Amino acid sequence: KWWSAWEEFMFDTSLEIQTKKGMEQKAPYEMLQPIKKSKYPDITEDEEKVSLPLQTMCGAIFDAILVHIMNTVTSPDEWQGIKSNIVENLNKKKVPRTLEILESSIYIGSDIITLQEVSGSFIDQAKSRPSLDEAFHIIGPENMDSVRDQNSVIFLRKETFPDGASAEITSLVESSFEQGVTVPVAKGDILAITTTDRDGVPFVIASFHGDTNGLATKPVLTATMKAISSDSNLANHKLIFGLDANTYEKAKPGKQQDVMDFGKHYVSHGLSSCWGDVPDPQNYTTYNSRTYLQPQLNKACKKSDKRSNGDVNPKDFILFGKDDFEVDSLWKDNTGDKVYLEDTAFPTLSFPSDHGILATVLVAKSSATGDEL
Repeated sequence: KWWSAWEEFMFDTSLEIQTKKGMEQKAPYEMLQPIKKSKYPDITEDEEKVSLPLQTMCGAIFDAILVHIMNTVTSPDEWQGIKSNIVENLNKKKVPRTLEILESSIYIGSDIITLQEVSGSFIDQAKSRPSLDEAFHIIGPENMDSVRDQNSVIFLRKETFPDGASAEITSLVESSFEQGVTVPVAKGDILAITTTDRDGVPFVIASFHGDTNGLATKPVLTATMKAISSDSNLANHKLIFGLDANTYEKAKPGKQQDVMDFGKHYVSHGLSSCWGDVPDPQNYTTYNSRTYLQPQLNKACKKSDKRSNGDVNPKDFILFGKDDFEVDSLWKDNTGDKVYLEDTAFPTLSFPSDHGILATVLVAKSSATGDEL
């Protein structure tokens, strides 16, 4: 019975999927992507050729194992209800709940919001919400990632930035990487734009999602600063950069980006952060761990080990010119209510993100009126 249902879903069920061409009907097997030797050099050419059927077979084996485990531990009547509740809140309702948080009284008044790993559907749904559409220019990258469907996005408050984005300079940033150095960024990870506020002050606003190990974070920041300095039209722009830097409290040398080292790096570029010039390595913005009921078993751990083996790290930053702004106030949030519960794993059924919200009020140093952003 289970196998027949799996086959029907995988090969015969048509799903409505957002693509570059708009909404399309696809069966799940049609959404699998070949594993390329160019990206994973350790695989052979023969393995690349059969990567699609291998993925399909492995997916079937893995799902069969999960079903067997759960049916051994408890009855389907019990575990399927729990799973349905998790899927409903963390998958089906993830976008609506995230948008509810953004349009709450806490965040609807923000001047700038930078988001990472955003789907095309999220952007469309945000623009369809009257409160968000009236308050913000909602800007996605010109070169959207429709395969992974993970994109960096920027919201600009219309009252503060009446004309929205004046130009996207993502390609200028990407062309500023050091020659001969491979930077692990994917399409959609970087979004950089220019804009001008209501007082005529020009800005570069950037949003970035770092790779899992954070190895692209320093090169991307360096490229952003190089792009700004290399273009005379950008020389007087003030930078606001919101990023998931994927930095670590206890990084593996050479394999992960250390948070303190990143602090020294942004200071070397004349920048500061919402955390100051020296970040606190124990000021965490993630706390998540994985069970064994998911495919990345190297990241799985027992419930009793979720704190020691989980991803509990200071990963998120808001950067700005040290001579341009100073921090007036700052908060973290992993509830949607402007409250951060330390030592609490998330996402939860009411907070669908695995990164906390990071918010700061900046005051312009050169402003005689103390204008806030």
